Amino acid sequence: MPVLYKLNKDKRKTSRTVGQYFARAIHVGVIDTDGLAKIMQANCTIKASDIKAVLTELVETMATQLQNSMRVKLDGLGSFKIGIRGIGSNTIDDYSVTKNVKGLRINFQPETKKDSTGVRQKAMLSGTKVQEAPRNENIGEKEAAKAKGAPSAGGGTK
Repeated sequence: MPVLYKLNKDKRKTSRTVGQYFARAIHVGVIDTDGLAKIMQANCTIKASDIKAVLTELVETMATQLQNSMRVKLDGLGSFKIGIRGIGSNTIDDYSVTKNVKGLRINFQPETKKDSTGVRQKAMLSGTKVQEAPRNENIGEKEAAKAKGAPSAGGGTK
């Protein structure tokens, strides 16, 4: 199945691309660990319960390793590391964790590989197709009604 998108108009008044349309990926659902485990079970000889156990342990082990200042690399997926968000100090002596560190975050860097033309590409995006999502006719009617100043049908909000 291709990655679906819909077109959105740039409405930011200060943007140099105001009025132009851009594709925005849409997501038709969420798959959790249970769903992934069931799919993986169908593709191999391991039971879903074993897969879930391994994935649960992976998350716990990754958290421990990240907190030990390790970069965690999952082959074919990418690397994770902890980043620090903070403010600077004028001197080394003025710096303190309590005053200057404002938070932590997880940085993810997807694995890349070179395609046939030598261009680096995210490994998980190789071969991805993109297709416009089916349009909802009601959306077009709502936009036309808004342009005319009429109330939209259905009474709902976005």
